[in-house]
Amino acid sequence: MSLVSFDCEGIRMIKDRAYWEAWEAQGPLRERLDPQRALKLADAMYEYARSLGVFPPADPLAGLETKIALARIVNVLSTSGTDRSRS
Repeated sequence: MSLVSFDCEGIRMIKDRAYWEAWEAQGPLRERLDPQRALKLADAMYEYARSLGVFPPADPLAGLETKIALARIVNVLSTSGTDRSRS
C-alpha cells in the first residue's frame, strides 16, 4: 500500500491520514538537529535528487520571469498604518 497518491495535476496527496497523524505524533519532526546532522541530511537529499535526475534542472533559468514577477508583487512597499488619503 502506498501512502502517497497523485491527483490529476500530479500533486502528491497523503492517502492514509490516520497513519500520517500517528507518524507525526511520534515526534521525529520535533527533534532538534545539530548542524553536522543537518548538513549530512542536506547532502543526502542532494545526492538523492541527482540520482533521480531532477537536479540540477535541465534549464536553470526556466520560470525565472514568473519568479521575478512574483518577487515584484510581494516586495511592494506598503503604506499600512498611515493615512492614505494624504498620499
